[in-house]
Amino acid sequence: MNKILYFDNNATTPVDPLVIAAIVEELKAAPHNPSSIHSLGQEAKKILSEARKIVADFLKVKPSEILFTSSGTEAMNLLIRGALPKSPTHIIGSLIDHACVYQTLLELEKQGNAVTFLGHPTVQSIQESLRPETGLIVISAVNGETGCKTDLEGIAQFAKNKHIPLIVDGVALLGKESFTLPEGVMGMGFSAHKFHGPQGVGFAFFRSSLKLTPLLFGGNQERKLRSGTENLPGIVGLAQALTLLGNEVYTRLKSLRDLFETKLKTLLPEIEINGIKERVSNTSNVYFPDVDNESLIIALDLRNMAVSSTSACSAGALEPSRALMGMGYSKNRARSSVRFSFSRMNTEDEIERGAQIIADCVTHLRAVQG
Repeated sequence: MNKILYFDNNATTPVDPLVIAAIVEELKAAPHNPSSIHSLGQEAKKILSEARKIVADFLKVKPSEILFTSSGTEAMNLLIRGALPKSPTHIIGSLIDHACVYQTLLELEKQGNAVTFLGHPTVQSIQESLRPETGLIVISAVNGETGCKTDLEGIAQFAKNKHIPLIVDGVALLGKESFTLPEGVMGMGFSAHKFHGPQGVGFAFFRSSLKLTPLLFGGNQERKLRSGTENLPGIVGLAQALTLLGNEVYTRLKSLRDLFETKLKTLLPEIEINGIKERVSNTSNVYFPDVDNESLIIALDLRNMAVSSTSACSAGALEPSRALMGMGYSKNRARSSVRFSFSRMNTEDEIERGAQIIADCVTHLRAVQG
């Protein structure tokens, strides 16, 4: 069987060999529980502290402002629910958010909170949606389906000026380009498996001034805000994956993405890129006129290429992409759009071969469906 062309790195990325080595080393070590008071526990606590410092240094924040979680989903739930005022309030969210944010806001709406769902959020649209009782703003730094960036700096400054907590989903941003945390961002969630770390571990950044209510209760780990024995091998792997990021990675990702789009447009001049303004380096969401995206994804899978039409957590849904429609695209366009997302482990040869396979499949499907 030929090697699979893996162009679905926004769903999950291959774990870097150096990350695997770090995880295996921790797994082979003596039993480690950072909550134990004996010498092995103290050794584990030191490893946990070192990993937390690596994450904090990467974001240029305090180690005490980093909480380790099981995923980006848990991180965002902790931040959104934990920062919510006690009484019913008004929340500003977005239709382009990942399901872990969108579904959480829908649930909070059922519980009596008012929620305004914007399209692609801007300072202006947030300002126009503001109410006297607005108590929380939640946005995604990057839409994972199109790679489109949100005006994080502008929205953070607006939220800061209005004294409204801003919670940000950073899962689709980290590992794609360098960034700094604006002062107005009160909390931000991330996931290791999106930047060549292991699945099952993530982290939340939160300002010391943000008062969080925990979701989980038990052994009082993570400053009593996230009970449960820490996944130390996973956390070690997460920290190792962070150390491998840098501008050379982001430059390579953009080079691969640009090569892909150039080759594909040469072969299929009629295609269009969804959300072409201000995208992160690795994502290309392509509209193929007169082609059903599900049929194309299946055809590509049969040719050993892995791609998707929506985020992995929304896969299986019969409805077209909520994110694309939230950005103003029609249902028909959403049903003919496919996401390609690359990692530094992809090669130029894979891009070249992949573009040709896509063109062949599109041409065949049009002939069959036409």
